[in-house]
Amino acid sequence: VPAVDKIFGPGNRFVTEAKVYAQKYGVAIDLPAGPSEVLIIADQTANADFCAADLLSQAEHGADSQVIFVCTDEKVLDETLSKLDQQIELLPRAEIAHQALQESRFVLLESLEEAIEFSNLYAPEHLILALEKPLDILSQVTNAGSIFLGNYTPESAGDYASGTNHTLPTAGFAKNYSGVSTDSFIKKITVQQITPQGLQLLGPAVELMAAAEGLQGHKNAITVRLNQLNNEI
Repeated sequence: VPAVDKIFGPGNRFVTEAKVYAQKYGVAIDLPAGPSEVLIIADQTANADFCAADLLSQAEHGADSQVIFVCTDEKVLDETLSKLDQQIELLPRAEIAHQALQESRFVLLESLEEAIEFSNLYAPEHLILALEKPLDILSQVTNAGSIFLGNYTPESAGDYASGTNHTLPTAGFAKNYSGVSTDSFIKKITVQQITPQGLQLLGPAVELMAAAEGLQGHKNAITVRLNQLNNEI
């Protein structure tokens, strides 16, 4: 395989580990992505059938996938657990989903504020807001790879058709990374050009800051130019 400057793309835990390892050799990566995960925040209006299906859509990825269900309504939580038991047996990858659920969590909290705080600490790859008014709390979400609003926005739509990229940070890396976008493929170079008049305006400030840092060479690079400009006046 020819050497490259940057590696892109999702994968399982082995792909992610290989990408992280490649960084030791000067190769950049888009982000650590994999294994898959989803966190659902649900209130009393959530549809238990939908929630169970969304949890299983991630659990079937692999035994190391993690699904988290955070709910403010005990009845909805119990119904979702019941629907999970019913739906999982219909999946061709039921055995894998069962293994994933062993490491997953179902959490009952008193308020949406607590649920959002929990989610921001976890920083999920996929965050589903199965809420009556998801837009009301959207601005409080600070860490997530991609967010799915309302009962009719399943995560699997994001994988295939809704238009967003689904190469997303996992394992808490949504605190540090954004998902892959066209910007990920762009390397930016800054350019500057200062006129003599501009340097006369900026120069004294640069001299002052360089001197404060004890970097006389930096200061001199300004001073020699200012001296020449002053001699020309």
